[in-house]
Amino acid sequence: MQRRPEQKPHGGLWEFPGGKVESTEMPAKALVRELHEELGIVVREEGCTPVAFAETAAEGDRPAIVILLYIVRAWEGTPRSLEGGRIDWFTPAGIDRLDKPPLDRELARHLFASGLV
Repeated sequence: MQRRPEQKPHGGLWEFPGGKVESTEMPAKALVRELHEELGIVVREEGCTPVAFAETAAEGDRPAIVILLYIVRAWEGTPRSLEGGRIDWFTPAGIDRLDKPPLDRELARHLFASGLV
């Protein structure tokens, strides 16, 4: 999990690493790029297994959000925080106790109910 920088929306809360999908990318390709940018690790697209999603509807001038969650079991390099937020490993019970944005709470619930971890 990674802690969002204080100056960003949901600052100080813990989230699953990743980020926005660019208009020219498929989601797994975006995840590979984001994990390299945020954590300095190299992941192969074929090593990304989709496991869950969470979404919010558009509200006022806030756009709809869809977050896809993937399991990545293999990578090259040692994960380290490249964007200033803290990163750490947690058990499912530990993740459950973390302060997280609403969609990350939903993603964690789906992930642990899936039986894949």
